[in-house]
Amino acid sequence: MLRSKLVLIGLFFSIIAYGQANRYIVFFEDKVGTPYSITSPEQFLSAKSIERRLKQGITITDEDLPVNPDYVAQVKATGAKTFFTSRWWNGVLVETNAATLTTINSLPFVKESVMVAPGTKLMGGRTTKIKQRKNSTAEQPVNQLQLQQIGIDEMHASGNKGEEISIAIFDSGFQGVNISVPFADLFSENRVKQTINFVTNTTGVYQTDDHGTEVLSVMGAYSPGSYTGGAYKADYFLYLTEDVSSEYRIEEYNWAFAAERADSAGVDIINSSLGYYEFDDSSMDYQTSDLDGQTTIVTQTARKAIERGIIVVCSAGNEGSGSWKLVTPPSDAPGILAVGSINGAGILSTFSSRGPTADGRTKPDVVALGSGTSVIKASGALGTASGTSLSSPLIASLAAGVWQAFPTLSAEDVVEAILNSASQAQAPDNLVGYGIPHFRAIVNYLESERGSELISVYPNPVSGDSFQIRLKEPTDAPVQVTIFDSRGSRVADSTLQINWFSNPFQYDISQFMSGLYFVRVKSGTATATIRIAKL
Repeated sequence: MLRSKLVLIGLFFSIIAYGQANRYIVFFEDKVGTPYSITSPEQFLSAKSIERRLKQGITITDEDLPVNPDYVAQVKATGAKTFFTSRWWNGVLVETNAATLTTINSLPFVKESVMVAPGTKLMGGRTTKIKQRKNSTAEQPVNQLQLQQIGIDEMHASGNKGEEISIAIFDSGFQGVNISVPFADLFSENRVKQTINFVTNTTGVYQTDDHGTEVLSVMGAYSPGSYTGGAYKADYFLYLTEDVSSEYRIEEYNWAFAAERADSAGVDIINSSLGYYEFDDSSMDYQTSDLDGQTTIVTQTARKAIERGIIVVCSAGNEGSGSWKLVTPPSDAPGILAVGSINGAGILSTFSSRGPTADGRTKPDVVALGSGTSVIKASGALGTASGTSLSSPLIASLAAGVWQAFPTLSAEDVVEAILNSASQAQAPDNLVGYGIPHFRAIVNYLESERGSELISVYPNPVSGDSFQIRLKEPTDAPVQVTIFDSRGSRVADSTLQINWFSNPFQYDISQFMSGLYFVRVKSGTATATIRIAKL
């Protein structure tokens, strides 16, 4: 009897579902007949977007072309409601019922359609559920610690606060940002460039949730004497892609719509403190075997953004102490900066997701403070919160300052410098990746890359009490420094540890008399003897 009832109930809901409107992505076979051309990219890309590609030698391809608007019009003519289109996925988001979907699928230019979420939500409605974060605390904020740990205080002191860098944030809501004093400069200086709510198809992002508020604060908030964001002079694009009331694949496509919008607007950096592997519909769930950098929708989209010269930074995930344990998509994407969490002592947070990826790559890539990170709440008050969601914007801020300081670099160059100069770049692992990056180490690495010598000593002649020893490729191996006077007598012998943080190394010769000396530096298999003069 019970089985019969269940069958009838199932049939009943099947009938309802057939007439009920849901959300689908409709994919097209091609872009034949599109009025756009890759020879006229200004029709669909901003000047800043085109410039970003030109500077990095990135070719505009057919994948960048907008979908054929006639295809969208014919889909709409079936009675379906059409919304955001995707250039990279060559499709359109629709709300329609199964009967109309059958008609759509019969159109000759339609490749396939996929349901991405039940129900409708794209007609200017809004969600009301507030997502809870169990790790928020009322501890006394210590904003300076999170900046000092990765050298952002030195970055600011050198004049790099994110000016002229555009950062897009993909998140679940930015409650209070438009009315809170710590964010006031963003508006008075016209640095919030765009707001789009991809969940409800509106421009309203200052509601629903405050997760994005806290993430933005780590980068963009500023209260003289009490709080300084990591890139508080950058321009911001605030995109609401995460529906806090549910979890379906549509959020991956919202991420894609936002990434394409960021690309066309000329954004330099994307920060996404979001991750996807488990959904309300278990048939949509991913498996750990899908963490191969090329399977999940959001990971594939992140790769497309990276290929277009955008630095993509994302939270590694908070699954370290759960059953999943591993990083969450899109953190598995090659070329992405997946950020794990450490505490103030530099120790890995227990919740921080681990690696490796399914194909054996090291993850996370780097780490920053995610335990007790100082944030600005929706009320404008200082507070703390924990999670890789907060460590990610710190690294995004660092990337912004590095790119500002070295504007001729490519996105790939910036990411490489952050990785290769981090605290354990010589032996990355699947707990903290390449370790803790630092602005000074990155600058030293990049300046070293500009030189051709494996070992250099300067200035020469030396007019003060010290000279610099710079290694082109410092390692954790000891560096032997021996100094001889002009008669060949050994006058100093030192064993040093020179890494990216201390490279170049300042060598004290205050006790030396004026005259000629020979400095022999041995680092690994490289040896150099340089004659210097002390004035």
